[in-house]
Amino acid sequence: MDNAHILSRIKTRFPAAVLEEKESCGDLHITVEKESFPDLMRFLRDDDQLSFTLLSDIAGVDYNSRTPRFALVYILFSCNENHRLQVIRNVEDGEEIPSVSAIWKSADWAEREIFDLLGIVFSDHPDLRRILTWDNFEGHPLRKDYPLLGKDFDTTFDPDTIIVDKV
Repeated sequence: MDNAHILSRIKTRFPAAVLEEKESCGDLHITVEKESFPDLMRFLRDDDQLSFTLLSDIAGVDYNSRTPRFALVYILFSCNENHRLQVIRNVEDGEEIPSVSAIWKSADWAEREIFDLLGIVFSDHPDLRRILTWDNFEGHPLRKDYPLLGKDFDTTFDPDTIIVDKV
């Protein structure tokens, strides 16, 4: 299956969902609008011809001075068709994004990492909490406006002040 067929299949089912499409290194990249995002992602997995059954990663990007500020890049793979697709969803600062962890279980930890490091909140996530920083950590270290040396860089490390949620 080629990229033109994938794009045609998506546009047939969701005519207004694709805002931009491009091809890079043989892979299709589509930017999608937010209204049909959850339904489109489920369609990409469940459609017999597309069958994007593997979510290999989600990458979060902070553009800081751009509106919308963030972008999420979902990297999908079809094991049946041996084809890759990148779905890009632009995100406003403070906007909640529907979780895709009910569609792909592999999204669970990737969404937690993006929540922790960029501060993007995923609605309907089964366990949205910090994953790389401690519970009372202030800020989101991968945001472009986060201080280069950290907020408490000049203070002495005290392990007794770190609060870790015991599971």
